[in-house]
Amino acid sequence: MMKRITTFPVHPEIRELLSFATSKDRIDLEYEKYIRSPERGLYGLELKGEIVGCIGIEFMSSHCCEIKHIAVSPIVRGNNIGSEMIKFVCNKHSLSSIKAETDNEAVKFYEKNGFNITSLGEKYPGIERFFCEYTIQNPLGTRGG
Repeated sequence: MMKRITTFPVHPEIRELLSFATSKDRIDLEYEKYIRSPERGLYGLELKGEIVGCIGIEFMSSHCCEIKHIAVSPIVRGNNIGSEMIKFVCNKHSLSSIKAETDNEAVKFYEKNGFNITSLGEKYPGIERFFCEYTIQNPLGTRGG
């Protein structure tokens, strides 16, 4: 079950998940942005009473958003939870486009989910970054891909 996260303090399971997607010293700052900014939303996926995935988005327009953070607990990775969270966000907000920037470690995940991938080159010394974009063909129906 997916639910929007809207309360302080940061739930320990959300804190752990965000630590996979951002540096530990930025978790509180990023979490606060999700709670306070109307352009942002943070969703958690709960299985058997535990939050095992989270996806944080920022709206660029009413039908386009950027994935700022996405993380799945290591014990349930490989079960399409990340893909399901993306589908949920796309359907919930009737998106026509969803974007992300990622590193070499996660680019295959986006590729597998039908995102078009463009290398941004070495944005940071020794680290290649990628721009990922998915255009939803039928924003009011289910997302393909």
